[in-house]
Amino acid sequence: MAEPGRPVRSQGVAGTWPVGRAAPAGGFAPVGFGAWPAIVETLREWARAEAGAGRLLPWVPVAFGGGIALYFAADHEPVLWVVAATAIAFLFGAILLRRSRLFAPAIMIAAVAAGFAVATWKTARIAHPVLAKPLYSVSLSGFVEARDIRERTDRFVLRVTAMEAQRSEVKLERVRLSVRKGTAPAVGSFVQLKARLMPPLSPVRPGSYDFSRDMFFQGIGASGFVMGAITASIPHDEGGLRLRYAAFMQGLRDAIDARIRATLEGDNRAIATALLTGRRDAISTPVNDAMFISGLGHVLSISGYHMAVVAGVVFFAVRALLALIPGLAAGFAIKKWSAAAALVAAAFYLLLSGAEVATQRSFFMTAVVLIAVMVDRRAITFRTLAVAALIVLAVAPEALVHPSFQMSFAATLGLVALVQIGMPNLFASPDHSATARVAMWGGREIAMLFLASLIAGLATTPYAAFHFHRVTPYGVLANLGAMPVVSALVMPAGLLGLLAAPFGLDGAFWWLMGIGIDWMVVVSRWVAALPGAVGRIPAFGIAPLIAASLGIIVMGLLRTPLRWGGAMVLLASIAWGLSVRQPDILIAGDGASVAVRGGDGRLHLIRTGKDNFLLKEWLSADADPRDAGSGALASGISCDESGCVTPLADGRLVALASRIEALADDCNRAALVVTSRPAPPDCAAMVVDRQRLARQGALALTPRGDGFSVQPVRASGTSRPWSPAAAGEGEFEGALVPRAAAPRSKDATPAEADLQAED
Repeated sequence: MAEPGRPVRSQGVAGTWPVGRAAPAGGFAPVGFGAWPAIVETLREWARAEAGAGRLLPWVPVAFGGGIALYFAADHEPVLWVVAATAIAFLFGAILLRRSRLFAPAIMIAAVAAGFAVATWKTARIAHPVLAKPLYSVSLSGFVEARDIRERTDRFVLRVTAMEAQRSEVKLERVRLSVRKGTAPAVGSFVQLKARLMPPLSPVRPGSYDFSRDMFFQGIGASGFVMGAITASIPHDEGGLRLRYAAFMQGLRDAIDARIRATLEGDNRAIATALLTGRRDAISTPVNDAMFISGLGHVLSISGYHMAVVAGVVFFAVRALLALIPGLAAGFAIKKWSAAAALVAAAFYLLLSGAEVATQRSFFMTAVVLIAVMVDRRAITFRTLAVAALIVLAVAPEALVHPSFQMSFAATLGLVALVQIGMPNLFASPDHSATARVAMWGGREIAMLFLASLIAGLATTPYAAFHFHRVTPYGVLANLGAMPVVSALVMPAGLLGLLAAPFGLDGAFWWLMGIGIDWMVVVSRWVAALPGAVGRIPAFGIAPLIAASLGIIVMGLLRTPLRWGGAMVLLASIAWGLSVRQPDILIAGDGASVAVRGGDGRLHLIRTGKDNFLLKEWLSADADPRDAGSGALASGISCDESGCVTPLADGRLVALASRIEALADDCNRAALVVTSRPAPPDCAAMVVDRQRLARQGALALTPRGDGFSVQPVRASGTSRPWSPAAAGEGEFEGALVPRAAAPRSKDATPAEADLQAED
């Protein structure tokens, strides 16, 4: 019985709660001036409840992550000692205010400063050279640290010990190289080769994902492909303990893949290998696309779900076996022993799958839950999630800007809220006969599976729309159809296969795993073929995503009706994102490709190269369903050996000049000239030339008056370790305007010859 005068806590719901007030009969009373004091008092009561005991910790990783976000938004690299001193000062200030009402805001400010400092320190700790310009013939020697088997080519990471290149003094530490399929050297081997190296891939349009940042935090300074043969040789040293560990783990993965290959083939083999070892690049494009369109793509990337299944299967299996021994079950804490065994299994799964950042996050979350079981604490709480988030962000602050982290923690936040709020209230009246019958027939489990799929899908939707420009309308349907089979058959069979492989008895388990994968693929293909299954979303900026994240966090962490303020913020962010205007001109960072929005409202492509990845990203960001190889992309474009020209919707011409002799004519006729060559100073057109592209990267242009507003990948004055500013003089404004002093034809209507496309 509750003590007199103390608030009552609902069973299964964490937090301190005010006693609810009864609503007036007949609904809401009219709000007049006299009602405002009551409204204000109610809001204060809700705020006091949200600030109750234990409610501060879940907000600390939010503030910590905010500091990391500020670091990545900086124009240039912060000064480490200043940042560290600031964080320490704020921390001591918060400690001094620990008994004051200012403690909560002080600790949040300290957490922001700490996140900023940790991200700065991580970048300084791993700092390494990054290639700035292409190198076409480079002699490399070094150790192979990692290898990926892909659908068409293989890829490996080389730790460079020696590098020779003409007209370049840069000495890279690691490079990622592509080779013909089946020719990648073994992990741990020492090789010599020649390669063509390219700088890390920068965003292909403003706002798109920055692969160069990812590569920097992986310690990779360039990418490229091997030219000629790869020669294995004997190194002067063994490469260190880390390399031997990598070689051992790669050998273990290869052995597992070989055992799976003996029973399964094609996509079944590739998916089984991906689920157990994290190596997923060999999955065919049609199946991979169907998985992501249907909403089952998360199965292919080892995440919290996989860790939970592995730990859960081991936990319940060990506990069931120990329970068969009466002496152990009665006198010992077999539940804690089972949790320890599950933790060991999860750690092994982490190492086997490559220990990528997403997998580390999953392991930390699972480990916190299992440790809570071992120390007799409640396992699934917001505190558990907060501790896991802090650990991940402290170890890998760069994970904050990765879609895997964002989607995973958003989904987990929703699921924890469901466990703590939804589950205690679901079927809360077991004495009702109809409810009892439904629950007895599995209605409770079906309802929870449906709600879990729905909430996780809704929580990850803003991030899928931002990063991949698509949503999965039938994601709940696909997950309801496939995930029970994956959880009950595919993953348990895979774990049993791993255990039976050393004894040569694993074939039957791979066969069972293949049956479950067949069903998963059938479900994904069926859902992907449904009308409207491909939910394309035009690209939007980071601001609506931040607003959506804030709305999700408020809805997930608050417990009083104040949480519905988060719903309002979320709805506003959706409207904001959908109202963003798409640019009318996209210009590639190398100046070789230009996309122009014509009178039909679609992009028309001018290009001199064959960068299909860039084209796919441009079309995806524009919510354009056309294929990258479609001939309609070049409609309305006139080209010759010197360049191409195409009109905007307003009739003004945009020209891509590939030769110097084309510039004179383009400068007189076109409104905008794009060229990778130096433009003449007396050019009458607005010009985007090599110098501007080198300093600002890819550009997005939107008409503004007679000119264009310019959104660059790298704004003037910006320089980061993974994207250093190009050498050279000149800063560029955020707009292109016509040159008033230059003679221009008043008639902007293109000549007929300009619009006549040549075959």
